[in-house]
Amino acid sequence: MSMYTIVLHGGAVTMKPGELSEEEAAFQRVGLGEALQAGWLVLSQGGSALDAVEAAVRSLEENPHFNAGRGASLNRQGEAELDAAIMDGRTLQAGAVSGVKYVKHPISLARAVLDRSPHVYLSGEGALEFALESGVPVAGPSYFQTEKTRAQWLELAQQEPAPSGHDTVGAVALDSAGNLAVATSTGGIEGQAKGRVGDSPMLGGGTYATNDACAVSCTGDGEVIMRGALAHEVYALVKYKGLPLAEACQAALGLHDDCLRGDKGIIALDPQGRVAIEFNTNVMRRAYRVGDADPVIAIYRDE
Repeated sequence: MSMYTIVLHGGAVTMKPGELSEEEAAFQRVGLGEALQAGWLVLSQGGSALDAVEAAVRSLEENPHFNAGRGASLNRQGEAELDAAIMDGRTLQAGAVSGVKYVKHPISLARAVLDRSPHVYLSGEGALEFALESGVPVAGPSYFQTEKTRAQWLELAQQEPAPSGHDTVGAVALDSAGNLAVATSTGGIEGQAKGRVGDSPMLGGGTYATNDACAVSCTGDGEVIMRGALAHEVYALVKYKGLPLAEACQAALGLHDDCLRGDKGIIALDPQGRVAIEFNTNVMRRAYRVGDADPVIAIYRDE
């Protein structure tokens, strides 16, 4: 029997000292703890890794202090466009959605695609229609326009700077049967162009899992992560080069560093329950719990 384990992240980003207030950091720590508990409860009761990562990410999507679901960043038009993916390491079945509006839990829509669609990836109106057919909860635009994201959008609209911010949420888990799974969800970049899609729903880009190597969820500059196919890079380094998981993540962070410069964070888990959390930023919201051991929650690099 495997030592069930769950690891999650709430986004990696380089921030100036004091840019993240103590109050906001405290809210994020609570949110990480709640999401970790949601996923851990599934595993501790003998549930599947796939159910655990969905539960953990759903919790983060409900929390306005993270850039996914309700707390999603708004595009140039002030709309929330949501991306998510989920993958089962046992079967290599996966579901992904992008450019979705009004769906409260994009990760559960991705799970519905995995479970009930002959396709892997749905986008835009087609994904929304599938959500309605599948009974995935939806909400009006005001649900996604929190005080925080609305203020950020107004500031961007007035200043017209380049898009900024790239937080994501994700989870990887190993269940007691030895199966791995991954889930990743994001609200994109503040002020992004309408229709922009990040790395989170890209299998092998920001999300990948297979029982014979590892489960990986990425966060950071989506365009950089996509061009490096970083989640698959970690898998390949473990599977074909035989690198230990942490070394594989470190190598992926440095891949083509002259061309792929930007914020990058990776959480990963292997079939033996080894945890890897690697990032090149000074902030990486992260948490993990191995079996009945105490949970670990951190935000800053020096923790």
